[in-house]
Amino acid sequence: MDNLVAIARKFKPLEKIIDIQEFGDGNINDTFLVTLESKEDKHFILQRINSKVFVQPELVMLNMRTVTEHVRQQLKRAPLKTGCRWEMPQVLLTQDERDHWLDSYGSFWRAISFIENSQSFDIIKNIKQAREVGYALGMFHELLSDLPPDRLADTLEGFHNTPRYLRHYDTVLSKHRARKSPEMHYCLQFVSKRSVWAHVLENARARGKLHLRPIHGDPKVNNIMMDKATGQAISIVDLDTVKAGLVHYDIGDCLRSACNLTGEESNQLETVHFETDLCQAILKGYFSMANEFLTVNDYDYLYDAVRLIAFELGLRYFTDYLEGDVYFKVKGPEHNLVRALGQFKLTESIELQAPAIRAIIRDMR
Repeated sequence: MDNLVAIARKFKPLEKIIDIQEFGDGNINDTFLVTLESKEDKHFILQRINSKVFVQPELVMLNMRTVTEHVRQQLKRAPLKTGCRWEMPQVLLTQDERDHWLDSYGSFWRAISFIENSQSFDIIKNIKQAREVGYALGMFHELLSDLPPDRLADTLEGFHNTPRYLRHYDTVLSKHRARKSPEMHYCLQFVSKRSVWAHVLENARARGKLHLRPIHGDPKVNNIMMDKATGQAISIVDLDTVKAGLVHYDIGDCLRSACNLTGEESNQLETVHFETDLCQAILKGYFSMANEFLTVNDYDYLYDAVRLIAFELGLRYFTDYLEGDVYFKVKGPEHNLVRALGQFKLTESIELQAPAIRAIIRDMR
């Protein structure tokens, strides 16, 4: 605790620190909520960046500052209508104006403002909330739609590049010698049957049908912040994965996360189901903000995005399981295998409801 207080003071040297607690359930970074004795900013987020995942964390910070400053300028030029609230987490600087601090062990620490009077949810509770989730992602994309994507560094090379994940999977699989359980056999067959189709979005980009834009990279439900009083979406947080990419990755990941009411960590695989009513509400909220910049080709590949990102995450979990859990935090030796099974079951549910999902997308045009 004393060590955390000392680190927190690098960013808020004049404030009295009352408490520091672990915060959230992220799989990558170590996150803490710092409580201050202050009349204004009562909290901020302190994080130790996982430099094994983000090998150039200084570029993560550069992207974060680029995006948050761009949004700030956008809202300054065109304020939201009365009654609407939208905030972006702001990077806090040290006394010497740095956006991070390195401790004696070389750990990379950063501090971010806390979105007060807000809350997030792991699982969507109703249709209204689903629409707000879609609205938040649409707002984020709209505010960044005129930011040149080449201004953002590629902090996670290959992130959301499914063919690249497949190549890594093949390499890991070729070295795996453990006995194959029935669950592993299911996963192996599942990946094998979809390995050719999984190139769909990257092939479309290579042919010039889809184009790079600024994306969030990880817009799952619990990264959307809701106003406690109004229930309106007011922010999207966890900007570590912001980079240039296909907006389809964000849309697919948002729907994958939001339309599975069993959640990402459930081991009740028989209950995994893609909820099309939530999908419709999320897309309605999204398109209320994003229709201006989406193209005909963007619409044509939306169903593929919904299906692909669930498959991709399952593939990543399964690969990490085979590799010995080197990427995602786990709570036991089978954790990543169970996660993979959940995402593959979700992919199956999406595939079974393809006509309904395509109809929802078609009706939104």
